[in-house]
Amino acid sequence: MIPITSIISRETNNFPLLVAGPCGAESKGQVFETARLLSETKLVKLFRCGVWKPRSSPNSFDGAGEEALIWLKEIESQYSLLPCVEIATSQHLEKAYKMGITHYWIGARTSVNPFAVQELADSCKGLDVAVMIKNPVSPDLQLWYGNFERFAKVGTSRMAAVYRGFSTGKRQLYRYDPMWQMLIDFKQLYKEIPVFCDPSHLAGNREYVQEIAQKALFLNVDGLMIETHVNPAAALSDKTQQLSVSDFEQMINRLIIPSQKQIKSSRLEKYREEIDIVDNQIFELLSQRFEISKQIAVFKKENNIPILQIERWEEICKKRLSQAKGLGISAEFAEAFLKLLHEASIRKQEKTMMV
Repeated sequence: MIPITSIISRETNNFPLLVAGPCGAESKGQVFETARLLSETKLVKLFRCGVWKPRSSPNSFDGAGEEALIWLKEIESQYSLLPCVEIATSQHLEKAYKMGITHYWIGARTSVNPFAVQELADSCKGLDVAVMIKNPVSPDLQLWYGNFERFAKVGTSRMAAVYRGFSTGKRQLYRYDPMWQMLIDFKQLYKEIPVFCDPSHLAGNREYVQEIAQKALFLNVDGLMIETHVNPAAALSDKTQQLSVSDFEQMINRLIIPSQKQIKSSRLEKYREEIDIVDNQIFELLSQRFEISKQIAVFKKENNIPILQIERWEEICKKRLSQAKGLGISAEFAEAFLKLLHEASIRKQEKTMMV
């Protein structure tokens, strides 16, 4: 298990840590005014700002560069906001650390590359820094966790994960596929690592930032990283997903913040007991169904019948989807469940017929 300490001190466990600031540092005036407005909300701990921006095209705005580090240190002094910058190379780290900036994040385009992450980890050896690591662009939890192991091996203990969805090629409402189950799996497998959510990049559109942030909070994330800009319409990068500071403050005030307190309740325990009973029944029925699938496979083998029977499969889907609709079960869930059930039945029949 990776030894983890808090990336930043929290005054209360009842409110998520908030990291906010512009996608990129464009000018001193833009960065300072955004920081000033955010400081007045008294909501933000870390001021995120892209000094160096990895862009798809060399013709896109890629940040103000090293000069912006000076602005961020002045902001820290003037507004008591800790600056946090993206680092993708050891040179980025060296320049930021030399300027006295000690909080960083590693972007999804970097975290997918073990060589790049190892170089950054080696450069952090012996330094008192805090590192937030975004999930790789591809859905690979082991690769993501391996990044934390690399930093842990050089003695970095202040770390946090940042969830921002995945590139899957699927057409969908958001820019990236949320794949919320991956977030749940990460939290289950690596309980020691605090997890933030970046709803701005996941959404790609400010219209959806609040609903994604709320979903993440319901999944018990430790904080949010949200892009804010003094004038989003004039932003030089990611203008569609950045919030104005006033919209950011209003959004935070509208969010339902689940309590972190552990509540003991006989009523809740009763509900959980009922869930356990139903789950037990479901698995017993699934076992019975697979046993029947096995017997069907024996019959098919004896009569040289193919496993896959499309007409029968379509008949089952039609019946069960209609039943699901009547029972208030979403079609999306019903289809996914039936697909998994069918795949498992085919594997069971394959195994039986190969004997």
